[in-house]
Amino acid sequence: MAALCLRKLIHQATRNETSCINKYLDIPLVQTMQKTTFSQALMMVMAGAKRRLMFVPTKSFCTTEEAEKKPEGKGKKPNAPKTFGSIGRKIPQRILHVISENGDSLGNMHRGDVIRLMNERDLKLVPLRENEEPPVYRLMTGKQIYEEQLKRREKQKASSKAGPVQLKELTFSAAIAKHDLEIKIRQIQQWIDKKHHVRISVQQQNVADGPEKMLALFDQIVETMPEKATYLSQPRVIKEGKSTCVLRHMSDKEASEYRKMEKEKTDILNQESGNETESSELQ
Repeated sequence: MAALCLRKLIHQATRNETSCINKYLDIPLVQTMQKTTFSQALMMVMAGAKRRLMFVPTKSFCTTEEAEKKPEGKGKKPNAPKTFGSIGRKIPQRILHVISENGDSLGNMHRGDVIRLMNERDLKLVPLRENEEPPVYRLMTGKQIYEEQLKRREKQKASSKAGPVQLKELTFSAAIAKHDLEIKIRQIQQWIDKKHHVRISVQQQNVADGPEKMLALFDQIVETMPEKATYLSQPRVIKEGKSTCVLRHMSDKEASEYRKMEKEKTDILNQESGNETESSELQ
């Protein structure tokens, strides 16, 4: 029965001029099959199968090396900065140097004692310097962590927006006309608004007047830009008859302190004027 089936298969392959045996065993049977007997064809099939039998070296199916080389986390950058926040209660180190929520040092503590302290005060543990020995951690409230995260975001945003600082220079005479000085001041204001540094050099024609006139001119320029410009380099005499200074843009903190100081000055003046008014009325 098997021989009958094989003979039928050989005749069918011959009629279609394609042979599955030729395809897989690489034996040219298409043109010679009709001239061979069944026994001869069977011998050719066996010989072809024996000739094509070979071992192909393949890579073993193992993902151990790939797993070791693959970075942890999908799409995670190896040098990505860590976010500021609580690590929960899974503390990898055994001994920690702990700082309280008020900024006081609590010394070295066992992680079990730290967890108990966190539970008692309802605090969170934030890593500060994990590479030190022992590593430094701080206990913080949720509000403190949130405020610190906002500060870091604002600082990062400001540093990304800050472009290269350019140094602009202006040189003019201390005897400059009022209109020309106003034009110079407007140019300085534009540079300060762009947060550039501005070096101002003033040449004094009459050396006998002394440097006081030039220093007063520098102060006059700064006073035209309240809450904006301040000295990066204080006015100084670089040679006889010539003085220079460098201006820069105020930081937000400096501008806030300037406003606070001006408000205090105004309150003092108002108080003094009120006292003078009361004394005059009494007289």
